[in-house]
Amino acid sequence: MKKVKIFPVIIYVGLLILLFTWLLGMFSSGTDGLKYSDVIAQFQKENVSSFQVDGDTITMELHNPLNGKKQVSAKLADPAAFHQQLQPLLQEQTESGVLKWYNFLPEAELSPYDFILPIILAGLVLLLVWGFLAGRANNNHPLNNFGRANATNGQTGKKVTFQDVAGMEEEKKELQEVVDFLRQPDKFTKIGAKIPHGILLSGPPGTGKTLLARAVAGEADVQFLSISGSDFMEMYVGVGASRVRDLFEQARKIAPAIIFIDEIDAVGRKRGSGMGGGHDEREQTLNQLLVEMDGFTKSEGVIVLAATNRHDILDPALLRPGRFDRQIYVGVPDASEREAILKVHAKGKCLDDSVNLNTVALATAGFTGADLSNLLNEAAILAAREDRPALNMNDLNEAMMKVLAGPEKRSRVRLQKDLRLTAIHEAGHAVAMYSLPTHDPVRQISIIPRGRALGLTWTQPEQESNHLTRNEMYEMIVGLLGGRVAEELFLKDISTGASNDIDRASKLARDMVGRYGMCPTLGTVSYTGGEELFIGRDFERTKSYSEKVAGTMDDEVKALMDKAYKHCADILTRDSEKLKQVVKFLLDNETMSGSQFAQCMQGQPIDENGQSSLFAEFETEE
Repeated sequence: MKKVKIFPVIIYVGLLILLFTWLLGMFSSGTDGLKYSDVIAQFQKENVSSFQVDGDTITMELHNPLNGKKQVSAKLADPAAFHQQLQPLLQEQTESGVLKWYNFLPEAELSPYDFILPIILAGLVLLLVWGFLAGRANNNHPLNNFGRANATNGQTGKKVTFQDVAGMEEEKKELQEVVDFLRQPDKFTKIGAKIPHGILLSGPPGTGKTLLARAVAGEADVQFLSISGSDFMEMYVGVGASRVRDLFEQARKIAPAIIFIDEIDAVGRKRGSGMGGGHDEREQTLNQLLVEMDGFTKSEGVIVLAATNRHDILDPALLRPGRFDRQIYVGVPDASEREAILKVHAKGKCLDDSVNLNTVALATAGFTGADLSNLLNEAAILAAREDRPALNMNDLNEAMMKVLAGPEKRSRVRLQKDLRLTAIHEAGHAVAMYSLPTHDPVRQISIIPRGRALGLTWTQPEQESNHLTRNEMYEMIVGLLGGRVAEELFLKDISTGASNDIDRASKLARDMVGRYGMCPTLGTVSYTGGEELFIGRDFERTKSYSEKVAGTMDDEVKALMDKAYKHCADILTRDSEKLKQVVKFLLDNETMSGSQFAQCMQGQPIDENGQSSLFAEFETEE
């Protein structure tokens, strides 16, 4: 909301004050407040030494001061009558020397401007004040726009269609029906079909939900009103509901149209959550949104699209049929979809012949569309920094590591003992992971600091999978403990470098025991239920199980961690010589590729000129 400017108000008030001051100055007598009888009395007392009459004002010089003043003035109602009345007295006092001199000035003629100018000035001031008040009553005034929805036209600029959205074929097919309805509504209404009032797009951040909504409007060639859920919220009660009403009113006027509400969870959170019954203004706004979506008819041609990353916290009344009838999950793209997305974002970028987008797609499992766009942009920035005309695979490799872990920090001063500790820690991870059958293969090991990490061991799956088995989760815990175990075995001491590894391993173990029912002692039961309560700044879930079960869970988690720790120690003890070779190579070269690591573990001579790239193994497989 724009603030009301106070400066024009000050100008208007100042002009009014000046005008009235000037008018008072014109019409005020400027006299000492003497009555006509007082003036006559002074002449009768022979106290006037001289005087002058100018128009209707008389100014007298006195022999004896009156009210402490020797010169006084007064207003004469009729100067001619005054002159006639005092004529004998004036002649007598002049002859006797009491009155030294006197003068009657001729009465000045009044100019028309003396009357017109004040009227003009007063009129101008009144016009200015009227203009200010009329501006406040105008619809464009900031105060009157306070309750209006600040929706923007999402189709401003380049028109987006389904051709600009790579992958997501199933999602586009679902939304194609919306496009057909907006183009040819009779096709559906003739057979009694009703198009969904609302469509909810949910999924992880960066998967293209907003882009998909814009593509629907572009394909249908209709108006596209875009607004964020947080735009409805203000500190004043009732503003959010007013903006909801205004948004739907705007859409009905320009129908057919699409309303897109981004981050709808900002206003659509479950009602009654938190202490004190929740947020009244947010709940009032949500209620108005529910009413407006209920008020649709099949002939209005208005469809609501919404996007959220938190589908689980939305109010059930918002998700029921008749409001958001259809819910579409927009997930992380697979390898083929990633390649298509890369081709879209590669347009306008100069790529070297060495760049293979299929290889990049295979090596970027888990990346969203936004991640892939950022990857290519970072690679282009690196190429421009080196003054190269086109980006190559080395730029993509460095950009990928930068995105995953941050830029290299080679300038950081490090002691030799810290380098050795980091090399042992990372080698422990890699050797343990290599010996675990279901663990993702190691793609690169580095002891070069990046971001907050002093060293990194990258793993990437050979094939993408949407599930994790109990054995895979267990082996992930074993691999995460490799750094701590290596420190204890080969340095006879432990460091703080394993804190993040232990946190991740403990969470995996607790999920196995309490969430996924993978503990034989507790059985196939989930212990993550309970009611959400807002405590401080966070939502915490109450326990739905007894203290006895909680103690058993703690014992099982510790037993699982101890088992994984011992398993990891057995692997590193058995392959201690190979681990030392990896440590030596890292201390000499700082970085070790996945193929070089595999050669070391297989007892082959290490090719020190081999590629140290996250893409190298995928290029070999291809």
